[in-house]
Amino acid sequence: MELYYYHHMSPLEQEVYRALREGLSQVRPTVVVPRLEGKALGDVLFKLRLDLPELFYVTGFSYRFHPAGSHVEVLPEYLFPKAKVLTHQKAIQARVERLCRPLQKKSPWEQAEAIHDLLCTTVHYDKLKKPYSHEVIGPLTQGVGVCEGIAKSVKLLCDTLGIWCILVLSEADPEHGVKYRHAWNLVKLGGQYYHLDATFDNTLSQGGELRRDYLFLDDKRAFRDHLPALYPVPTCTDSGKFYYKTAKRSFTKPEEVASRARQAMRKDQTLVFHWRGGPLTADVLGELVKLLEDVAREKDRHARIQVNRPQAVFQVTFPKEEVAAAVVEEEANEGESL
Repeated sequence: MELYYYHHMSPLEQEVYRALREGLSQVRPTVVVPRLEGKALGDVLFKLRLDLPELFYVTGFSYRFHPAGSHVEVLPEYLFPKAKVLTHQKAIQARVERLCRPLQKKSPWEQAEAIHDLLCTTVHYDKLKKPYSHEVIGPLTQGVGVCEGIAKSVKLLCDTLGIWCILVLSEADPEHGVKYRHAWNLVKLGGQYYHLDATFDNTLSQGGELRRDYLFLDDKRAFRDHLPALYPVPTCTDSGKFYYKTAKRSFTKPEEVASRARQAMRKDQTLVFHWRGGPLTADVLGELVKLLEDVAREKDRHARIQVNRPQAVFQVTFPKEEVAAAVVEEEANEGESL
């Protein structure tokens, strides 16, 4: 279990963190901590909940203190009564154990990919913003969640399997159309750090085809469509483990795209690939679209193309009937909220 944010606190903050962790783990009605007030106290609790997604039942707090006192009495706010918290804890523990059991003998890379895929295929992105959608209880027991709950679920599963994993947050940017914070994960594999955003891939996978556009990204690729991290996190410099590159679905030549498109049509499969033959400019996109349409016409078919422009990933199907829009630009973060 990686307590990343704990290790980046002052000694006083760490003391408050430890006291809160003990009291909240026991679902106490009050917790006495060394004196820390207002935003500073709230920041410790916030980071504690990033480190420990199993504290899914903690929603907020108030506090009181004597002006001359050296401690603060924290009054936690819980999502459920204590008895129900214990019931949910058992259900989540059983669910996590059941999910992790078949992954025990896999490599850490395979485990991380399997966790990503699980959150993409079993969780419905919940725009209704139910209280449990922001916590592990939503994705792991209810099958619904938003980015915070999905990222916390990734961390809890990684913690259970011994994979180094943390949550990453970016701030909102309303001036540029980003209304809410976003949460995703960093994992450490083979001595290197990588971005893993199961929420973005979850939204892209809603059409039925599992997408891995945001699996094992370096900083350069991740921050094409992610805002900078709210808190400092390790840098991700290795670009060699990007999923489509290791899966040999990253193409640099138009003839490679044409060959794989013909193969996909023969097998009646969806083609998902990454374009690595230079920047995906409007001209390059137009050339690739024309190429795919020409290949489709060879078999009296049409090309329906969905493109994730920031990551240069294409999803192509080849229906027999004509499509209304040949090209659809995808929004991986559509409807995202935290």
